Amino acid sequence: MARIERFEDIEAWQNARELVKQVYQVTRKAGFARDFGLRDQIQRAAVSVMSNIAEGFERGSNKEFTQFLFIARGSAGEVHSLAYAARGDLEYLDDTEFRTLSEAAATVSRQVASFIHYLKKTDCQKS
Repeated sequence: MARIERFEDIEAWQNARELVKQVYQVTRKAGFARDFGLRDQIQRAAVSVMSNIAEGFERGSNKEFTQFLFIARGSAGEVHSLAYAARGDLEYLDDTEFRTLSEAAATVSRQVASFIHYLKKTDCQKS
């Protein structure tokens, strides 16, 4: 794996940033925009993914970074779950919007999981 110098170089962070953009775009729609609780929660969860990847990276240790990546992965799961409520239960999202958010959240989650695995493996090799 190439050396990562800045959190902006992390592909999962880049995709999390795109997820934030997608979430904010769909939450501007009429029904979603007026549901302050759900709108705010899905926005916070999306921002949390991106923020925790960055904050963990800046901590400087694999152990702390891994802890923040677990939080980021949980937040990606939260976005995915809330998208189900917004689509199936409340009909704020159409099928395309739902699929876009779901796939984006799942992709980030997989990338973060792979990064966690890599960092844990790297820590074991240092011992």
